[in-house]
Amino acid sequence: MAEPPLILTLDSHGVPHRWVTWQQACFYYAKNLVAWTLGEVAFTVYGGVSRATGQRSSISGHSIMAIRGRAMAMKGFHQIPPLSNRELFRRDRQICAYCGGEFSYFRLTRDHILPLSRGGRDGWMNVVTACRHCNGMKRNRTPEEAGIELLYAPYVPNKAEYLILTNRKILSDQMEFLVPHVASGSRVLDAYAPAAG
Repeated sequence: MAEPPLILTLDSHGVPHRWVTWQQACFYYAKNLVAWTLGEVAFTVYGGVSRATGQRSSISGHSIMAIRGRAMAMKGFHQIPPLSNRELFRRDRQICAYCGGEFSYFRLTRDHILPLSRGGRDGWMNVVTACRHCNGMKRNRTPEEAGIELLYAPYVPNKAEYLILTNRKILSDQMEFLVPHVASGSRVLDAYAPAAG
């Protein structure tokens, strides 16, 4: 049996928060913490049979659910998400910032525009995706010093974009919900143009 999809949780105001497993979603349903739901039914879990009624218990969960309470209260839609190579490469659509080639994950590297050894930071605004060849050619220099041009600018993904970057199996109703929350300059919108339009 295929694993049920991840469930998109929101705060009670409808702000995207995080992905949870169906088990975590069941906890929210059982504790009566689900304020409202959207989307299709993503899973149904069956329990035991009640001695009193003879009915079998079950919990059906929607693909998008808003959680009530302070646990979800504004956990920072505008917080800077953690940087990892996987999400960086997805942000940049696996395209080298210097040669423009599209490469597999294993042929890509994280390049610091201003090298760390020269005071650069390891953050979203100072890193781009680079193929191994271009990164090796650039070495411990800025693009200008190496005589190469940066083909696109780095940016910090917002929470909605980060949620898209971290889940490869997003359901269509979840994507429809997330896309309007993504910043207009995001490269993710190019990759998901059919979902956005």
